[in-house]
Amino acid sequence: MKNKIFIAIDTKNQKKALNIINQIKLKNFKIGYKFGLEFLNSKNGRNFISKLRNKIIFIDLKLHDIPNTMSSAFLALKDLRINYLTVHISSGLKALKNIKKISGKTKIVGVTTLTSLDDKDLKSIGHEKSLKEIIQLQSKLANKANLDAIVCSPHEVKLVKKFFKKEIITPGIRFSAKINDQKRIMTPLDAFKEGSNWIVIGRDLTKGSIKKNLKKLSDHLSQ
Repeated sequence: MKNKIFIAIDTKNQKKALNIINQIKLKNFKIGYKFGLEFLNSKNGRNFISKLRNKIIFIDLKLHDIPNTMSSAFLALKDLRINYLTVHISSGLKALKNIKKISGKTKIVGVTTLTSLDDKDLKSIGHEKSLKEIIQLQSKLANKANLDAIVCSPHEVKLVKKFFKKEIITPGIRFSAKINDQKRIMTPLDAFKEGSNWIVIGRDLTKGSIKKNLKKLSDHLSQ
């Protein structure tokens, strides 16, 4: 089975984004491209995505609002031919079911708890349950809403798999020990060993020499 990797386009510079896409050439890998808030909110960012052809498009907007607003937002994006779209599981069962009902061929991806948060952070915003307890509840809710995939830290993959049997996408993937703004990180190889179906790689692959970084990734995954 091919390793499946989403390349995070963490820029608003369209020339740079196109350069990244054109340079990503990996044999025996299934590749998709993740566009987030920065790119979608940039001038002509939406237009850039609308012109991409024969690419797996992952729109990472993490929709989190009342059910009607979330459904309306999704319908406003349908012309982009999105393959994957993220929504916060914490938006609730009704919102998740509503957007899943109108999703068509787009896979709705439930976001559990951001990889920038840990138990201390969750406690500071009012959560009494532990990180693992919250993710367990979120996984059950995603399953109940019949979502197509879940985004979680690679550290929680095995826990999520107990309650959710579809695709699992893991960000927080790093070659190095630099955690940047994420706290629950893991190497690509270890993330796949944990059971990730897709991993998301951004800065470690797209900053500096992409060619060298691609070779580093290939060598790492062939260990």
